[in-house]
Amino acid sequence: MHRALSARWLNRALSVGEVSASASVPLFLCPAVGASAARWTRIPLAAPPRPSLGSSRRLNHTEATTHDATVRETTSSSPLPEGNVATPEDVQPNRSLPLNCTGCGAFVQTTDPQQLGYFDLNSKRVKKWLDPPTEISHKGSTEDGVLDEVLKSMDPTRLQELGLDPNLLKVGSETEGAALAARIPEKQPVCDRCHNLQHYSISSDTAKLPMFHPTVESLRETIEESPHKYNHIYHVIDAADFPMSLIPRLNVLLGDIPLRTRNRRSRAGKFQKDRRTELSFIITRSDLLAPKKEMVDTMMPYLREVLRNSLGRLGGRVRLGNVKCVSAKRAWWTKDLKEEIWKRGGAGWMVGKVNVGKSQLFEAVFPKGRMGNYQDVNTSTSRSSASSSSSSSGATDAEPIVEEESSESDQWEDVDIGDLLPPAQPAKNYPDMPVVSSLPGTTASPIRIPFGNHKGELIDLPGLARSDLDLFVKEEHRQSMIMKKRIVPEQISLLPGKSLILGGGLIRITPKTQNLNILAYNFTPLEEHLTQTEKAIDFQNQTRHSTGVPSIMLDGIGDKMKHAGTFTLSHDVTKKRAGPLTRKNAVGLQAENLPFRVLSTDILIEGVGYVELVAQVRARDINQHQPTVRRVSRTIGSQDHQEKKKKSSDPFAALYENRRDTKEVFVEEVVEEPAEPAEPGWPAVDIFSPEGQFIGSREPIQGWLNNKPRVLAKHKKSRPRRSMKGQKRKDKMERRAD
Repeated sequence: MHRALSARWLNRALSVGEVSASASVPLFLCPAVGASAARWTRIPLAAPPRPSLGSSRRLNHTEATTHDATVRETTSSSPLPEGNVATPEDVQPNRSLPLNCTGCGAFVQTTDPQQLGYFDLNSKRVKKWLDPPTEISHKGSTEDGVLDEVLKSMDPTRLQELGLDPNLLKVGSETEGAALAARIPEKQPVCDRCHNLQHYSISSDTAKLPMFHPTVESLRETIEESPHKYNHIYHVIDAADFPMSLIPRLNVLLGDIPLRTRNRRSRAGKFQKDRRTELSFIITRSDLLAPKKEMVDTMMPYLREVLRNSLGRLGGRVRLGNVKCVSAKRAWWTKDLKEEIWKRGGAGWMVGKVNVGKSQLFEAVFPKGRMGNYQDVNTSTSRSSASSSSSSSGATDAEPIVEEESSESDQWEDVDIGDLLPPAQPAKNYPDMPVVSSLPGTTASPIRIPFGNHKGELIDLPGLARSDLDLFVKEEHRQSMIMKKRIVPEQISLLPGKSLILGGGLIRITPKTQNLNILAYNFTPLEEHLTQTEKAIDFQNQTRHSTGVPSIMLDGIGDKMKHAGTFTLSHDVTKKRAGPLTRKNAVGLQAENLPFRVLSTDILIEGVGYVELVAQVRARDINQHQPTVRRVSRTIGSQDHQEKKKKSSDPFAALYENRRDTKEVFVEEVVEEPAEPAEPGWPAVDIFSPEGQFIGSREPIQGWLNNKPRVLAKHKKSRPRRSMKGQKRKDKMERRAD
């Protein structure tokens, strides 16, 4: 009964048969099914096979495998016995394509190359997987003949004394089973798109297929279909533009996930509808922040505080002990996160925007090789039996392969599939990991990989839409906007009347405060250029071009550049920037007693990086003298008249007050009130970007102090040589005196 229901759900999700595609399957799970649901048909198994593999009719992965196997059996070179009855010796070993691509998670299809999950049945790698080699042909050469003649002329006893076996030295005497096992591919193939991303980067046509990003609502419905009682969501945030990749109110959007508050009696998690779901924040690619792990560890209080401010009103009430800063590239804190995932069990969900490093983190923290000792024993036993059986005749060589494929196909027979959550991969010690690429939207569908003999599973979800800034950039320069390694910037001095442009005019930073020198540090992969403000405006409006200022902007977007806002340098970093003046082991002055202030801020560019701005101003320009009170004149009535009005109980008092000689006498007096604090005179800059978007600010992370160029001993100038001019003159005068 369970198998029938599973098959029915699978047919409904894949739109196999006469039933149209289910409207509940979104495009980001299987675009090929959603785009051509009306053209899906199914051929009965008893139908006559087609004479060739090429066909214009759409087939899903199951039909393609069955149809292909039928063709191979009928077109085999070995003749069948009378009665057309295939014997086990005549049937060639064959495999089937996986249900999902292990690289991107898309459902497998073999019909439309312009859709995700496409497998080309005519490619060599797919043919080698479907038809593993069953025998090895040895091609002799002249050198092999010379070696055989020399071995025949030598005494076999002499070779045995030397510890050599003459039979093993002959050509073609190596073990057939070992050579055959080496040629049989063990790793499942991936779709053409993932294959091109692995070997040809993003230059191929299949790597440019349209990608549909999911919504938060679809991710919530996907997580609700989890078969596990314990679920943990890892909100992955990129360190390059932290915290702009944060998804606001994610705990509420994914089903009101409770966060532990600062109340000491609050619990870490709660059961809701017989299920427990928790949330953690993972800051990835921390190697972009500093060159050493210890330096990143010292930034954790700063990262928590910035994250708390980004959470809004919720940030002041919750604890942030569930924040981790890791680096999959440098293996910083990934081992601890892996152990937590292993001990926690259940389902772990990787949620975040595109290009934040979810797939790379997935591979670094997945608990591999923990299936249990009994699994290892069975694996070693099956391998030894396969090697021993493969050393016999060619007919018996196919037996272990057929058994392996039959067991693999049995694993997919009872597969259970929901409306949004695809089935999990078979449990393995070292499964195939998702493809890691800088292309936005590499993961097309949820990828479920179990670990620990189904103790739990880790799910890599597709990324949410992050930024549309790349739509204003030429296609050949879009990959150059991604920060892939730590940047050591140069110090740029923004003098009055000058502006800094990034990417040939994509972003423009213009100082607003006059007579002030601002230092800028570009922590983005975009090329910077310092020029006059008038020229910078022309570059951004695309009315001025220069070979020395290469532009990455699309043609005709100059009129879309708008003012993104005025950002003030309101963060005081005097204590960190004053050097030995405020250092305890040096002068040790208090920052408040210095006659100057060092102010700074970080300008964030979504999905690209940030620019650090620093300025030194006089303290009196910021802390201007402001009166503590202000004098306000108020008009009040006569005190005597007010007292009479309170004491009077005569009903004719109102008529009496209307007389001219009894009207209220007003008295004006001056009252002092506390004055409202005025806004300090912070330095400010104007930012211009496409549509006035993709720009933010944060408290400075001190990127220049942590990433400035190293000053080695060879870079330091030695003490200058003492001038010998006076000594020579003195010697000359002494010689004259003699």
